[in-house]
Amino acid sequence: MNDERARIPFHRPSIGEEEIAAVTAVLRSGWLTSGAECARFEEELAAFVGARHAVAVSSCTAALHLALEAAGVRRADRVLVPTFTFAATAEVVAHLGAQPVLVDCEPRTLNLDVRAAERIASELEAGRTVPGVAVPGPAAAIVPVHYAGQMADVDGVGLIARRHGLRVIEDAAHALPAFARVPVSSEGGEQTRWRSVGTTAEQTCFSFYANKTITTGEGGMLVTNDAELAARARSMSLHGLSKDAWSRFAAHGSWDYQIVAAGHKYNLTDLAAALGRAQLKKAAGFAQARAEIAARYRELLGAVDELELPEVSPDRVSAWHLYVARLRLERLAIDRAAFVEELGRAGIGVSVHWRPLHLHAYYRDRYALKPGDFPVASAEWARCISLPIFPGLTERELERICNVVKDLSRRHARARAARG
Repeated sequence: MNDERARIPFHRPSIGEEEIAAVTAVLRSGWLTSGAECARFEEELAAFVGARHAVAVSSCTAALHLALEAAGVRRADRVLVPTFTFAATAEVVAHLGAQPVLVDCEPRTLNLDVRAAERIASELEAGRTVPGVAVPGPAAAIVPVHYAGQMADVDGVGLIARRHGLRVIEDAAHALPAFARVPVSSEGGEQTRWRSVGTTAEQTCFSFYANKTITTGEGGMLVTNDAELAARARSMSLHGLSKDAWSRFAAHGSWDYQIVAAGHKYNLTDLAAALGRAQLKKAAGFAQARAEIAARYRELLGAVDELELPEVSPDRVSAWHLYVARLRLERLAIDRAAFVEELGRAGIGVSVHWRPLHLHAYYRDRYALKPGDFPVASAEWARCISLPIFPGLTERELERICNVVKDLSRRHARARAARG
């Protein structure tokens, strides 16, 4: 098929001979489920981000569930969650019988608005209601999300957590690798230093879904510096088995085990871990490729008046999991749905990240939420489009995407007089 007519997918995984060889070796080993490969993957991922402990699991959703449980979140607790996130961030709160308390996003990065979170935490602590919460009471935890790969205001979240006694679990499904410049105290006064995602919260949860920087097909990881939290998450990830039960099938293991809690089936397989280990060796290169594509998008689309392109703060290094452009709808004669449809007809795979939680039927109806409760998220999601960004995206493909975007913007631009 002619390159100019072939569909450009939203994502294409970067899998090489190294990954194939690693998975084949596990298939030939006779040990397929959680074992030595998982243990090595945990060690290598922890070292990569600078954490002491890591627990490999079946998804980031599983990691979030385990992290909240290990942190002591229980039935009827309240957990602050951004409304501008994927369903997993809040649904794990509901699985524990707790209540997700939604927080609006800030307009520039679309990350959690820490001022709004501070306000909500204070209202709950004072016994006052907030949108979606009929019975007030102090919050127990907060789950910031690093949207599109740019880390949220981790310093601001930390301040809120200390003021209100909140446990912090970061949803870093988009953010590997990513970095934030944060303030640190020293004898010479206030200074700053770069910190990696995975080191700025009590627990951090990663995703290795097919379209992430590194993939295991399906999979995730919980990292922490707290040995007790790691041990609890590890036990609960496999039916609540006692610690010594993990090695019961190894040569030095014991057949005996105890169930210490009603756990889950969240363990990762050695097949997936082998793939992840091979991918992790390439993670820095993958991240650099994504950053270069993001820079090219800015070069090629920066002059399009009908688009607002994403920016990275000077105190952040983004993983560029997503490239989210925002349509300036007041300058266009069509809406986002029509724009996306035309991109699709032109053979460009795009997506939207995300419909805010309060606009989904479950959260809207269960918690009596309205679009006006979270005005920034309600307005911004209506103009977001995610353009393809992955290491294998060629220059020809990228130029074609940009040419189509520019052509659509030009053809559907409102006359300047009509813009008001």
